[in-house]
Amino acid sequence: MARIENADALRKLIGSPSEMVPHKIHGELNARAIGFIGKSPMLMLSTTDDRGNATVSPKGDPAGFVHVEDSRTLLIPERKGNKLIFSLTNILANPGVGLIFLVPGTCETLRVQGEAELLDDAALCAKVPARGNKALLVIRVRVTECYFHCAKAFLRSDLWNPATWPDKMTISFGEEIAQGAGIGRESIREFDQAVAGRYKTDL
Repeated sequence: MARIENADALRKLIGSPSEMVPHKIHGELNARAIGFIGKSPMLMLSTTDDRGNATVSPKGDPAGFVHVEDSRTLLIPERKGNKLIFSLTNILANPGVGLIFLVPGTCETLRVQGEAELLDDAALCAKVPARGNKALLVIRVRVTECYFHCAKAFLRSDLWNPATWPDKMTISFGEEIAQGAGIGRESIREFDQAVAGRYKTDL
C-alpha cells in the first residue's frame, strides 16, 4: 500500500480544478445561499477540540430554523439533547467550525466555514424558537467562507430515492449503554421506552 505523504503527491493523483471552480467560493452569504438556508431543516456541524479531535453533530428543526442575521452571521439554536455537549465544548476550545446544510430532495448542499461563539442571551434565544420553546443557547457563526457543493455524492448514493432505501433500522440505546454499563434486559427495555417517550414529548 502506497501512503500519500504530501500535497504534491495528492494533487498528482487527484488533479487540479478548472480555473473557474474556485470562483464559486465566497466570503459571505449571497442571496442563493440565504435562500437555501431558509429551506433547510437539517445541518451537520463539524467542530474540533484543542488537540484536533473532530466530531460532527446533526442539528435539525423546521425548515429555516437557522436565522440569517446578515450576510456574514448565522444564529443556530441549541435544543435539548443528551447533554454530552461535545460540539459546544469544542467551540469553547477552538471556534473554527464547518457546516453542511441539507434540503430534502436537493442533491446540492451548502458548505459554510466560520468562527463560532456560544451566546446565553434571552433575546436571541427567543428569536429562534421551535414548537413553542426558545433555544437553550445560540451558536453564532461569523461566516468566513461558503459555497455550494456539487451533487455527485448524492447522485452516487441515490440518497433521496426511496426505492434504494434499506429496511428501517431500530437503534436500542438501552443495548448500547448495556454494553458498557452491564445493565440487565429489563433496564434495557425501560431505557428504550423512556427514549421513545422523549421523542414524542421532549423535542
